[in-house]
Amino acid sequence: MIGMIMFVAALFLLMLGFPVAFTFGGVALFFGVFAEGMDLFAFMPYRIMSVMQNTVLMAVPLFIFMGVVLQRTRLAEQLLTSMGRLFGGLPGGLAISTILVGALLAASTGVVGASVVAMGLISLPVMLAHDYDKRLATGTICAAGTLGQIVPPSIILIILGDVLGLPVGDLFKAAVIPGVVLVGLYIFYILILTRFQPQMAPAMPDDSGLSRKKEILAALLAIIPPLALIVVVLGSIFAGIATPTESSALGGIGAIVLAIIYRQFSFKMVWDASKDTVKVTAMVFAILVGATAFSMVFSYTGGDYLLEEWLLQLPGEKWGFIILAMLVILILGFFIDFVEISFIIVPILAPVAEAMGINMLWFAILIAMNLQTSFLTPPFGFSLFYLKGVSPAGVRTTDIYKGVLPFILMQVFVLAMIVIFPEWFGMSASY
Repeated sequence: MIGMIMFVAALFLLMLGFPVAFTFGGVALFFGVFAEGMDLFAFMPYRIMSVMQNTVLMAVPLFIFMGVVLQRTRLAEQLLTSMGRLFGGLPGGLAISTILVGALLAASTGVVGASVVAMGLISLPVMLAHDYDKRLATGTICAAGTLGQIVPPSIILIILGDVLGLPVGDLFKAAVIPGVVLVGLYIFYILILTRFQPQMAPAMPDDSGLSRKKEILAALLAIIPPLALIVVVLGSIFAGIATPTESSALGGIGAIVLAIIYRQFSFKMVWDASKDTVKVTAMVFAILVGATAFSMVFSYTGGDYLLEEWLLQLPGEKWGFIILAMLVILILGFFIDFVEISFIIVPILAPVAEAMGINMLWFAILIAMNLQTSFLTPPFGFSLFYLKGVSPAGVRTTDIYKGVLPFILMQVFVLAMIVIFPEWFGMSASY
């Protein structure tokens, strides 16, 4: 039972606010020395070296660099301005524009925090100035910003590919349809809502002085550069021309080219983007090293065998396991980050899923969709904090919490559809 106790201890310390990497590493050290002594950790350097030599994980810092550079090119501002003019004349048009821009930013940057902050700074004041309901405005921005979790190139899909031993390119392909369905459902919700309650999202009067033809042209000119980057990055993977790691390098170069096009390039910008990239990458890999130590001790003490035996005896067999796994990940997502869940919880669930003959590609997409929801769920959803940090004084935290609830329900609905009807999304539940 040592493995179970250390698992509970780690979750308790995380909820108290201790740093994630040091929590997992410290708990592993304490229980490992208690169970076996320091000799148990003689293999840690080899485990860390295998992590550092993993070429799949090289895509993580490169995609982060791409996203940070694009954050500094005013890409979101260009897109939101053009899309706002294009759809602003419709009830809910600004909200629809925000979702479409969120999807484009997700497919070109994949950085959730950058997308939420950019749209919070640019789109939220405009929506509030045009009498949008605060809950709808904030919920739309949070939901659109978190699309970067499921729409490729997504950092979480790269991490899940490494943890589950799946080709990242296959994960990117499998995530396209769920991402598109989710975007379509968001837009459909706003159209239906504004059809019956137009006062929640009034149409924006046209004061740009541009003809409809010029508005469409301006929107196209704003969309083409990020769309070209999406084609280069994802197209090279889907066509088999480049691996995800190679395409992430292409994405970094493409981001620099876009910075030049938008006249935002400078060596200081590249330096600052590189420092931000190192900070985020160091956080991810520090958690990975701590999680590696934790999983080593957890396995040595027999915790994985005990948990696997219990999960295999669940009623309902495969479906009982899937329902329990999704519930556990959903609940943990209320309190801890997707990186910790990916490195700690997923490796525990993966052997059971394989033993039951579950299609691991389908299982990975279920986890990714579930982890996306964790960005929106109160009280610790990161998107909620990002938006609150840049919101005007009149927007309360309760407005944001209430605003994201319909979008959480929509995400859970799509997750349920992928579970029940995987063939609709081009997947299968079993091998």
